[in-house]
Amino acid sequence: MEKPALLIIDMQNDFVLDGKPLRVAGARAVIPKIQEVLAEFRRRSLPVFHILRVHRADGSDVEITRQELFRRSPFAVEGTPGAAVIDELAPRSGEYVLTKTRMSAFIGTELDLMLRTLGVTRLFVCGIQTPNCIRTTVFDGIAYNYPVVLIDDATGASSGEVHQANLRDMQNIGVSIVRAADVPGLLD
Repeated sequence: MEKPALLIIDMQNDFVLDGKPLRVAGARAVIPKIQEVLAEFRRRSLPVFHILRVHRADGSDVEITRQELFRRSPFAVEGTPGAAVIDELAPRSGEYVLTKTRMSAFIGTELDLMLRTLGVTRLFVCGIQTPNCIRTTVFDGIAYNYPVVLIDDATGASSGEVHQANLRDMQNIGVSIVRAADVPGLLD
């Protein structure tokens, strides 16, 4: 029997709110669609994972390509409002909050262990940003043998062009690309 889980990636204040250090241009537009999918998973009491990028205040756990950026403008610092999930998607009791320091939700985290322990057999992925944290999580999910469903209109990037190019690449490795409206039917 199939058991799906929802992964909501990096929907945090520092990446969504105006004026924040690493605001993703397409982040605000996907909130209503993520809420729609989240409501469906909640209604069915299916596992929900809020995956958050969180860093130490001194930046010692930031990847090499972002260290200079972090020195200039720290982002997603542990214990700060910037690292928190946006209010519109606040985790509820019983939902999982998992922190990561790399783009993929699988690297250096207990995500795979938790999914296997819960008996999860399929991943639904949404959030930001398509070419980075979404893509690496999706590719790693496939590498760990999870069928992955990417929710197109609940996933955002810096531009529509960047988003679409990455969707094509993910579809080419066998990822199912769907719309939020399709999710209830896929869960039946």
